[in-house]
Formats: sequence, structure tokens, C-alpha cells
Amino acid sequence: MELKEIARQFQGKAANLALGMPISWVNLLAGQPITVDGRTLDSRTQWFLKLLVNSGQQPLHRLGVAQARAEFDLFQPVMSGRPAPVGEIVDRTIAGPGGRLRVRIYRPAGSVARLLPGILYFHGGGWVIGSLEAYDLPCRFFCARTGCAVVAVDYRLAPEHKFPAGLDDAVASFRWLAAEAIDVGIDPDRIVVAGDSAGGTLATVATHLVRGEARAPCLQWLIYPATDLAADSASHASCGKGFLLDRDDMEWMRGLYLEDMAQIADPRVSPLKATDLSGLPPALIFTAGLDPLRDEGQAYADKLAAAGVKVVHREFDSLIHGFIGMRGALHAAARAMDDMVAGLRHELARLGR
Repeated sequence: MELKEIARQFQGKAANLALGMPISWVNLLAGQPITVDGRTLDSRTQWFLKLLVNSGQQPLHRLGVAQARAEFDLFQPVMSGRPAPVGEIVDRTIAGPGGRLRVRIYRPAGSVARLLPGILYFHGGGWVIGSLEAYDLPCRFFCARTGCAVVAVDYRLAPEHKFPAGLDDAVASFRWLAAEAIDVGIDPDRIVVAGDSAGGTLATVATHLVRGEARAPCLQWLIYPATDLAADSASHASCGKGFLLDRDDMEWMRGLYLEDMAQIADPRVSPLKATDLSGLPPALIFTAGLDPLRDEGQAYADKLAAAGVKVVHREFDSLIHGFIGMRGALHAAARAMDDMVAGLRHELARLGR
């Protein structure tokens, strides 16, 4: 049996066990609770991390780019739960700065509105891994639960396409959607720019770069975004090992993404370093408590608020980075995703008042 198939079977069984086992058993198997910076790791998450360690799963930076991508595309679907029902999924390509750019459009079931609010979504993966396929289930969930159309973007990845290729694709895809929204069945005045992790960075910076254009995003929906690639915040030190997203993996991906470490100071790489955040659309920022990126997400929320931008920030203090891909395995991740969706629906409703 191939290694990938063994991993698929192991991860699938582990996910089912983590979801269904009584919490008293999980607490016993997980061991002594782990508390860092006053935040206690969710017990099911702790047990799942223990299972991954015992499985011999290698860190991404030791796998190489091709295998890391394959492992990530395998990991996401088996952890993301059952497919949420949607009405339609369409794959198409659009013109991008580096050639044709693949997008996947999700429409909710039972919608009677001619024009829906839209979520332009950029997946995570450190600008190196991740794909439309890896994020299919989270995008289905967001579509079904928000009532929005979701447009997921297959932006170019490093190291084949270093900075700013992925960002250029993000900006181009927003401008395409703003111009063609009505033909796609989306309200051009209700386009949410969203993403998680590296995709959250792309969403953040793309929002900066289209500020002041005739059509701009109505909201930013940022899920544990990377906002400072210097990676020198306190949470990088306290949560940089043992919580799935490890410092060595982050440094590996950063080195593949950038041509030169001096680019870290570029606000298109590290949006926390931007000097002017005024005039940006309202932001919903969600972070995880046991995540190296926690503090920079909080710092970015604070900086937006100081610039007069409306910000709603919530930290899910017991969770780890990557939880939106774990809805099928971890109760706390599922609850967090429900809360994020409720927050987005609330803010979209307020826009119409």
C-alpha cells in the first residue's frame, strides 16, 4: 500500500475518532492540558496533534515542495467534514497577469436572488502549497452557510512564481470580479475579499491596492492572516513549535516565496508595516490562540482601528492555525466556523441598512 493511502486511512480514522469519542476519553488520552500564554489548547485538538506525532508525519520543510503539496491536498479533505450542499459549482478561467487563471464559483442552493453577495476567497498554504481542491469543502461550507456566492482563486504559487506573482493574481481577480460581477450573478457592491493564513495576507494587501477604485470590497474577512513576515512577535516564540504550524516550516515557505529577505519590509509582503490604513473597508479578523500568527493578527486589527477602520476581531483562544480545514474532526473548529459565518452574515446585513 502506498504511503499516501496509508496516510489517508490513518487521518480519516483519526478524524472520525476525534469527532465521536466522548470528551472524558479524549481528556484521558490527550494527557495533561497544555496551556500557553494563558490559553489552554482544546483537548480534542491536543489529542489529534498527539496522533499526528505518533504517526511519524514529517514536517513540510522535509518533504520538498511537490510532496508537501500532495500531503496538504490529502490532509485537508479528510479533516474538513462532509460536503455542505450547494446549488452549483462552476470551474472557469479568467485572464491573469501571468496567463489564464483558474477560479471556482460556488452558488448556494435554493437562492432566488438574481444578484448575491460574493466572497472572493484566497486559500492558505504559505504561498507555496494549497489548491482549489484542498479548499473545496471549506468553500462549500462558506457558500452554504453564508448564502453568498464564493469565488475561489487558484493564484500562482512559489517557488515557481515568487512574490509578487500571487498578489498580482489576487488583485487581477478582484478587478475581474468587480467588472464582471453582474454576469456572474454577484452584486458588485457586496464583494467580500477573504482568505486564511497566506490567503489572508493576499486578501489584506489586495484590499489596500484597490482602495479608491470605482468598485472596492465592501468587507475584509481575514482568518489568521500573516501580517508581518519578520515573524518576531511573542506568539511566534511561544507557539512556534508543536501546534501544527512550526517555525521551521514557516521559514522554509518564506524563503521560497521571497526573492530576498529585505522584501519583508515591503508592506505588500507584511501589511502590518503599511503606514496608511485609512479608507479601508470594515474588517472581520479571526485568530487562533495557539497560533504563531496570533499576535500579528491582533496587532493588525489594532492598527486598522487606530486608522478609523471598523474592525471586529475575535480570537478562538483554544484553537490552532489551520482550524478551518478541521471542521469534520474537531468540535471547537466547527463551532468557530459557525461563529465566523454568523459574524459575516451580520456585517453584510448591516451594510444594507
